[in-house]
Amino acid sequence: MASPIRIVPLGGVGEIGKNMLALELGDDILVVDSGLMFPDEEMLGIDLVIPDFRYLRERRSRVRGVLLTHGHEDHVGGLPYLMRDLPDLPIYGTKLTLGLLRSKLKEHRLAERADLREIAPGTPFQVGNAACDSYTVCHSIPDAVGFTIESAFGTIVHSGDWKFDHTPVDGKQTDFARLAAIAAKGVLLLLSDSTRAENAGYTPSERHVGEILEGIMSRAPGRVITTTFASNISRIKQIVDIAAAWGRKTAIIGRSMENYTRTARELGYLDVPAGALVHPNEIAKVPDNEISIITTGSQGEPTSALSRMALGDHRHVVVKDGDTVVMSSSPIPGNEELVSRTVDNLFKLGAEVIYEANTRPHVSGHASQEELKLMLNILRPVHFIPIHGEYRMLVRHARIALDLGVAPEKAFVITNGDVVEIGERGARVADKVPVGQVYVDGLGVGDVSQSVMRDRWSIGSDGIFMIVASIDRNTGRVVAGPDIVTKGFVPEEDSAELIEGAKQRILEGLAEAQTGDHLAEVAALRDEIHGTVSRYLYERTKRRPMVVPVLMQL
Repeated sequence: MASPIRIVPLGGVGEIGKNMLALELGDDILVVDSGLMFPDEEMLGIDLVIPDFRYLRERRSRVRGVLLTHGHEDHVGGLPYLMRDLPDLPIYGTKLTLGLLRSKLKEHRLAERADLREIAPGTPFQVGNAACDSYTVCHSIPDAVGFTIESAFGTIVHSGDWKFDHTPVDGKQTDFARLAAIAAKGVLLLLSDSTRAENAGYTPSERHVGEILEGIMSRAPGRVITTTFASNISRIKQIVDIAAAWGRKTAIIGRSMENYTRTARELGYLDVPAGALVHPNEIAKVPDNEISIITTGSQGEPTSALSRMALGDHRHVVVKDGDTVVMSSSPIPGNEELVSRTVDNLFKLGAEVIYEANTRPHVSGHASQEELKLMLNILRPVHFIPIHGEYRMLVRHARIALDLGVAPEKAFVITNGDVVEIGERGARVADKVPVGQVYVDGLGVGDVSQSVMRDRWSIGSDGIFMIVASIDRNTGRVVAGPDIVTKGFVPEEDSAELIEGAKQRILEGLAEAQTGDHLAEVAALRDEIHGTVSRYLYERTKRRPMVVPVLMQL
């Protein structure tokens, strides 16, 4: 009897970002994608969020390889960190995906030892004992694919990120013929992108963006500054081509965008008219009505090129009256405030900003409801698991599948860590494995725990109240202090009475902690001071600053 298939989502299910899925086929584990998530505003000091790789580390001898659907950060950004734990892991991806990944691995000094294996849609390949293949899908980055993986019980289809665009900029549609051929063999399980499962109708074609950009370029009196995702190669190509048609040269600004476009050009995925590009150093030499600028910063990231332009702090571009700034993307949930702040700053500098949903040139790279229905109707899977989306999106996608004939007991709305088993006795949610998110803070990976984050939140919301005192080692008597330092708690001019009261409570607490000839341990004294002062400050201010007692024995 063959072992059941186990589907283990480690990220990207019940959330947007850090997509990662483990498929267990007998003794083999295949991993699909290894992405990251950008931190929200509550994750103080955090640079990136990646999945918890513990499940794979504990089973490293069975992990046969990673299959990459495309080159977006939320699908490949976690790989440099996974490779620290599993350095010899084979990584399978298309030409552009591996090219972009190689550039990222160079930054982490991992490119030389990476085992990168290029695949082509329609050409089968083997991962462990599993026969795999890929098919072309249309997304907001070229060379995106979905995967088919053969198991003892039938074909598993992983959709990747996709939509049905009949007029894509690069001419490569989602491969209907391959989907039909896959369906003809029968599909055991479909794992499908749910990002736009709440959106009725169809996702507009990328060509629609070109029509809006054409209108903007034709009437802009001065410079046109467009921000979009660095990986949106199709969008960048349209901007460059349209700018050239209107007699404008284009400058590309932002390290990530420069890296992406350079790699895409080197690999033949981005052709631009001769002489269409200029170096950022040349911007000032070109008349305003003859220049187009493409930049990073579509999500209002504080250190991005557009944010620095909006603050008048960019070395190449100073935003001014007459500029037209185009926000060619939608804010990722959680980034709305950052984007709004950037737009406000741009308006203050005199720019015209095109940012509203009904006027900005942007379409999604994900399928809406009618496309999701068409995919389900083509493949007719026996089992269905919606992935890549927040929980409500997964629920909506699962309901679409039920409407189209998937049996209720064979459609699973799960979250990260839920394990679905499919075997001879059917399918079920079998158990739950440990999952979570790992914070990347500077060079530290995983060393910022939830307790550290709680400390940061506490300091950020109520400030810090530090107490320094010296006590006699033999008698416990206070010989210096207590001195108090506060940051972010109360204004200095209002703190004198409060601090004096706190000092009195500290002295009383230390006196009470000494029982006869017995001297309390320093740790016990710290705890006593912490509790006494915390209660006092809350009584007086209804605030809970972080109280840090520092006791030195002399």
